Amino acid sequence: MTLTYTDLPRRLNLTEYFLDHNLATGQGERVALYCGEQVCTYAQLAALTNRAGHVLRELGVEPEDRVVLALSDSVEFVAAWFAVVKVGAVVAEIYTFLQPKEYAYYLNYSRAKVVVADSVTLPKLRQVRAQCPALRAILVVGSAGELEAGEVSFEALTAQASPHLDPADTTKDDIALWKFTTGSTGDPKAAVHCQHDPVIAYDAYARQVLNLQPDDLVLPGPKLFFGYARDLTVLFNFRVGAAGLIFPERSTPEKLFELIARHRPTILVQVPTLINEMANHPAAAQADLSSVRLATSAGEALPAEVHQKWMRAFGVEVVDGIGSSELYHIYLSNRPGQTRLGSLGQLAPGYTGEIVDGDGQPLPAGQVGELWVRGESAALMYWNDHAKSKRTFAGDLVRTGDLFRKDDEGFFWYHGRVDDLIKAGGIWVAPFEVESCLAEHPAVRECAVVAHEQAGLALPLAYVVLVESAAVSEGLEADIISFVRARLSPHKAPRQVRFVAALPKTASGKVDRKALRTDLTTA
Repeated sequence: MTLTYTDLPRRLNLTEYFLDHNLATGQGERVALYCGEQVCTYAQLAALTNRAGHVLRELGVEPEDRVVLALSDSVEFVAAWFAVVKVGAVVAEIYTFLQPKEYAYYLNYSRAKVVVADSVTLPKLRQVRAQCPALRAILVVGSAGELEAGEVSFEALTAQASPHLDPADTTKDDIALWKFTTGSTGDPKAAVHCQHDPVIAYDAYARQVLNLQPDDLVLPGPKLFFGYARDLTVLFNFRVGAAGLIFPERSTPEKLFELIARHRPTILVQVPTLINEMANHPAAAQADLSSVRLATSAGEALPAEVHQKWMRAFGVEVVDGIGSSELYHIYLSNRPGQTRLGSLGQLAPGYTGEIVDGDGQPLPAGQVGELWVRGESAALMYWNDHAKSKRTFAGDLVRTGDLFRKDDEGFFWYHGRVDDLIKAGGIWVAPFEVESCLAEHPAVRECAVVAHEQAGLALPLAYVVLVESAAVSEGLEADIISFVRARLSPHKAPRQVRFVAALPKTASGKVDRKALRTDLTTA
């Protein structure tokens, strides 16, 4: 039976629901987290969370205040996240490899009173702190040398704080967290979520689709600032008493192979970019993924060719799905054992959706249109953007901006973003369709298609990363274009191919189309 909003009690605090309940049910000594050589039980994590909650209150954090986490993945990251929510404040996470001006944007946009930082982010935060008038303190995790005015030590203050803390008297309608959009087409915006949203998403996806179990060990490829990975690694799995495996280093195939060999996780949280990199890696043939019962994929659609390459390399099922900051988590997914290669599966329990035309009228099966989804985990709004909120949200309805077609069996097939469409020769072209075709060419490792204006006309242009055995040549460019023309309508083929060493990516691993368009305008 699917959990609904009305099933939830009026009083609700996410830290109690996902973390503290393990102590209440006698599971305090179960392992919650592995991080390097550190093994952290639920009891230890709850105690550190409570200590951190006291510290936040001492720093002046009150209910509904925003607290930003700018931290590498660590036990302290997880404790700080739960601590913010437990005291009734609002938590938001940001990437650890941003530029100073980007940190200034996030801090001023959120008007955060406190930012939790570490040695990776502190130097850049120091450069812009004077530009952030709402910021009262930087809470620093780990050794970062001598602290400056306005900076305090996480370890020193938590060591003096009580390990006991009563949760704030929050309700299911109180704001608990922000989820930032990826910013691939503009400045990131925060989708504002209530305490009940993660609970609804957990039940629909983690329980009913993935069927998380107490003996699962979850290893994420994306870092914890990316809500898709965080929820599966240190939130949803905690509800069933399972464990997460986290690490502060950058995610590389080598690192993931090492952790899989050492810890034998049962679930891999993945994105298409990492799936492709691992399948193409020279060590893939020797990697033993037999402990893994399934991998999830989200962030962007997984091309069928990449999926097949992964299956040939490892034989581990990939459950591909799609979610969004606006709907909190995965709302559309394949099911374990019932994967339809190349599709994004069916609607998760509790969600409804339809494909509509430009006037919002439903389209029949087989036709491409925008996907509109209804679900009780929908965000309230985009923070400080009334116009964009009205275009996207209508109660529990979210106009996703994603193009799909639905087949007769209820499987959804991705066709790109509405705002990525290219009108070539007077006909709309979805870049994702062209990219999926390009990915089948034996010389193509990665690709992205964007509009390139020539003589006032928008034409498809392909950025291509080649496999190691291929060499750039005019003949190869012509061959790639001919390859697409032979498989798709001629107007969809790229008019030009630009060979690059790597595609620019957003922090969440998606292709940064904004950067590609900027490259075209400045070239």
